[in-house]
Amino acid sequence: MLVAARQVAASVEQSQYSSDYVQRQIGEMLRMAAILAAKELPEDYHDIDNKELIRLSKEVGVTDISILVRTRDDVVVLKSSDPKELGMSTQDWGYWFTAFKQLFNMERVTVSKGMYMDKFWTGPFEYSTSNPGFIDKWGYYYDGKRNYMIDPFIRSDAVNQYAKMVSPEAVLEKTKQVNPQILEIACINPQTFGNSGMTENGYDSNNNKLLNRPIQYGTYTYGDLARDKQAVSQAVKTGANVVFATKVHGVKVLKSFIPMFKSDQSVYIISIVMDYKTISQVLNEQLMNYLAISAVLLIIVIMVSYILAGYIIRPIESMLIKVKDVSEGRFDTPLALNSKDEFGLLSSKINAMTRSLSDYTNQLKQAVEENKSVKDHLESIIQQTADAIHTVDWSGRVIQVNKAFEDLYGWTGNEVLGKPLNIVPDFLQEEESRKLIALRNGEQLPPTETLRLKKDGSLVEVSISTAPVRDEDGNILSFISVSRDMTERNKMDELLRRSEKLTTVGQLAAGVAHEIRNPLTTLRGFLQLQRENNRLSPLHNEIMLSELDRINLIVSEFLILAKPQAIQFQVKSIRNILSDVVSLLNSQAHLFGIEFKFEFEPKDYKVHCEENQMKQVFINIIKNAIEAMESGGIITIELFRLSREEIGITITDQGIGIPSDMMPKLGEPFFTSKENGTGLGLMISQGIIEGHKGMMEIFSKPGQGTRVDIVLPLAQETDIEDKGEEPSAD
Repeated sequence: MLVAARQVAASVEQSQYSSDYVQRQIGEMLRMAAILAAKELPEDYHDIDNKELIRLSKEVGVTDISILVRTRDDVVVLKSSDPKELGMSTQDWGYWFTAFKQLFNMERVTVSKGMYMDKFWTGPFEYSTSNPGFIDKWGYYYDGKRNYMIDPFIRSDAVNQYAKMVSPEAVLEKTKQVNPQILEIACINPQTFGNSGMTENGYDSNNNKLLNRPIQYGTYTYGDLARDKQAVSQAVKTGANVVFATKVHGVKVLKSFIPMFKSDQSVYIISIVMDYKTISQVLNEQLMNYLAISAVLLIIVIMVSYILAGYIIRPIESMLIKVKDVSEGRFDTPLALNSKDEFGLLSSKINAMTRSLSDYTNQLKQAVEENKSVKDHLESIIQQTADAIHTVDWSGRVIQVNKAFEDLYGWTGNEVLGKPLNIVPDFLQEEESRKLIALRNGEQLPPTETLRLKKDGSLVEVSISTAPVRDEDGNILSFISVSRDMTERNKMDELLRRSEKLTTVGQLAAGVAHEIRNPLTTLRGFLQLQRENNRLSPLHNEIMLSELDRINLIVSEFLILAKPQAIQFQVKSIRNILSDVVSLLNSQAHLFGIEFKFEFEPKDYKVHCEENQMKQVFINIIKNAIEAMESGGIITIELFRLSREEIGITITDQGIGIPSDMMPKLGEPFFTSKENGTGLGLMISQGIIEGHKGMMEIFSKPGQGTRVDIVLPLAQETDIEDKGEEPSAD
């Protein structure tokens, strides 16, 4: 079957080579015909007449010429010397349609089938769509100068006869004649074989072209479509031959499906059906020959075995006696067998093995003693360590405790061994159960500080670490817990926290002084402006009173640090807050020759915030921008929506910028580049933004200004409806 399959494969390859050669020659001829036709045809297909195409096709030596025009989503034949071609759509022509689009786009055609030359592509031999009884050879030419593609093609009995001539059908028939046991040979296309349109005899009305029909060559009369489809799929997937016996039309046959690969790595299947009766006769003859040979060999083996048995058994008996001595631990007496054959060699190896076993046994005894010493040493360390250690089995019963455990928890080893240990308070039972489940699932848990019960019922603060103990196979045998008394360390931590609170109060005091300075500067600016203008402004008076109220609020908040009050968050318009802050600092900005530029989106975005704190943030940032622009300029304030849940505020100045070496230190307490600054304004602003679940970033380049980006969460619709927006107090 393999020889026949290789013959068919060679014939298929030869026919493919011959077909490719002829197609190249005809393709060259079609290209020359297309170029000649292009010289005589106008550039607009509307000016072309079908009669002119009939005349032109005769002059250039082709059967017909068609004109293909590209529409919005199709390529259609609008002019042709063959009336049957007119109006034909190519949208369902598969790889042809892809080639048309690439050619119309003046691209190189990358379709693997067919042949591409400059501005020209020709497909392989194929049945005509308009005249299915003929085999055509098409060519497509597009030079980019005209609004259509020229399609010369040849349709004649000569092409049809050539397709039959290069077909390997004759080889298939000759192979069956030479091998009478071969009932059928077929070349199968695995891509279309077994599709829904295929009939039992191998014909497929949906795939009836040369390149896509299920049975490329041969016949398919001994078919079992369902099983054959499965065999073809398996052969393509594995690349191995699939062979099975079955019964078709009352005849028992052996079917084989042999995958063959073309030069382009595509695969096709050679199916060979053989008469099982012929194979059975050959197998029966072979079986009888094997039985006769086996009987003769068996008699010879029995005779030789009988002769050799006496020679072999005696040395083996001596070896068995020695092996028995070794198994009982007696290694002293060596095996005495001085022959120079294989038994003598085996005897020497047994003696060497005995000596090695004796040495290994002594080493094991020494290792056991050393392990016992190490175990005693480890137990001594565990007993002397200051940390409390106890081990429990899978069910929670105590296996072992050390002396530190007895000192810490108050139980002696005899009181808890073999019993469940109750050292977890009731309110921590649920948490402990979750940890135990995680440990049993093989998770690693970090040390945790918690509370545990002593024998007398009192609670002790401990840091406890629990880990599983595993056997050689990785199975969990028990759990070991190490407890450390954290009472004294926690007292020291509390003293450190109090010290940190005092440091924080000092920082807040400096921050209060800084925050009071901002409104005082504003008051001074308004008073100076009124003195220069020699008149009072009611608007300025309102703003100054508002700033005095903010000073009073800052001082009040500092005085009640010992008993902090809840911050009153409300839904506020971020546009109004920015406008109030700009109105507050507008006078100071004019003194420096600075203007404000607003880029706000039309929608009024609202945030859930504490209004005074948010104003404090914007005052700090804008005031820093004003002080950085000694020569004046523009401060740009942008308000926009970042996402469905966030808004963005960007404040950009044209100041001197911040050196790169100072950028990492921004926000640190008391770090400032100002001569009289405290460095707390930015730290406080960052804290306020974080308290509002937002984010603030600063970008700056020396000499190019500074940009501050702030991201805040939008107030939800439910917050706006439930809480409402309070009127601004400024």
